Amino acid sequence: MATKAVAEKALEQGKGILRLAPAWVPRSFCVPGRRIKLHPDDYYALGGERGGLDERWFSSTTPADNGPLTLPNEGLSFIVFEDGAKTKQILLRDAIDALKGQIIGDRLWKQYKRWPMYSKFFDNKAALPHHIHHRDEHAKLTGQLGKPEAYYFPPQVNNHGGDFPYTFFGLYPGVTRDQVRKALADAAEGRDNAITALAPAYRLSPGTGWDVPPGVLHAPGSLCTYEPQKASDVFAMYENVTHDQVVPKELLWKDTPKDKADDVDWLLAVIDWDLNVDPDFAKNRFMQPIPVRPVKEMQAAGYIENWICYKSTAFSAKELTVLPGRTVTIKDSGAYGMIMMQGHGKMGVWDIETPTMIRFGQLTHDEYFVTETAAKEGVKITNPSKTDPIVMLKHFGPENPDLTVN
Repeated sequence: MATKAVAEKALEQGKGILRLAPAWVPRSFCVPGRRIKLHPDDYYALGGERGGLDERWFSSTTPADNGPLTLPNEGLSFIVFEDGAKTKQILLRDAIDALKGQIIGDRLWKQYKRWPMYSKFFDNKAALPHHIHHRDEHAKLTGQLGKPEAYYFPPQVNNHGGDFPYTFFGLYPGVTRDQVRKALADAAEGRDNAITALAPAYRLSPGTGWDVPPGVLHAPGSLCTYEPQKASDVFAMYENVTHDQVVPKELLWKDTPKDKADDVDWLLAVIDWDLNVDPDFAKNRFMQPIPVRPVKEMQAAGYIENWICYKSTAFSAKELTVLPGRTVTIKDSGAYGMIMMQGHGKMGVWDIETPTMIRFGQLTHDEYFVTETAAKEGVKITNPSKTDPIVMLKHFGPENPDLTVN
């Protein structure tokens, strides 16, 4: 059966809601924090040379860029279609290419010709190196897109904080370009560049988040993190020794144009200087949840919904809680992906549940993609539990029509 035919049947089967398979992604420079529900035997299911599986990508049409060992379709989401006794899978990317606005809506298809964001769980035992995601002007020189991203720390997957639940963001006000250039030159020469000595660290709190524009240096801390982001995997590691772990030198030069190889001044130019030395960085980038409507009004209707990522125009995200024993119909103006965090019940025609443990390669009922048509018509969600709320995270594309906060 051709991809378009399967996609159409999957849309019909789910009444506009597509079931997705888990997409696990390894990182060679990471040690898993073991909070994303993989079976303990499966965190190195792809072999030690690939590193640990410390990321799960959601609603992704963006391939992971993990160097020469990257597997075909790594990082890409698959739609699950049950055809009688058979289960078929097709790439979400291919289904969107075939059905276009039927899935993501005409507005996004006409402007982007793709689903232009994805989200993920990042789950590392320690902090990542201080690194950067390029702005569009720099990323396009290697045929890529710049990448803004945002963080939210779900309480349900943060039963422990890992080794270092603090994130270095940007640079101290007053740090000079010469200081940063020296640190980058030290990294290029293989010396411990200690670049985080030039950066403030912020303690991370479950239930809150941060906005991270491209060009901002950041060393994400060890809380398990939900990360909506633009559809890109562009980055470069600007710190070369992190928690006594040496970062491969090629990652310093990752996504550098060939004519800029070994050019430290190029690395310096990638940095958005004003954003990094902003004395009001925390005020401008920290995000507390914001209710989408008055809380008492929502509680009376059986749910609570908060904006959790709302400072970027490239994406946004909400946390939806359906109270025990309640049935609600939630309307949104745009397509979105979602991941279950707590509880079980029904969403449209689908059973939804929050697994405690997942084997690598196992299918689940915790991740879905809601088409724009279904979102606008309203998604009916029933929580049969007398005690346990349903909690899900919802990730939206650019310029969300419903987003009125920033």
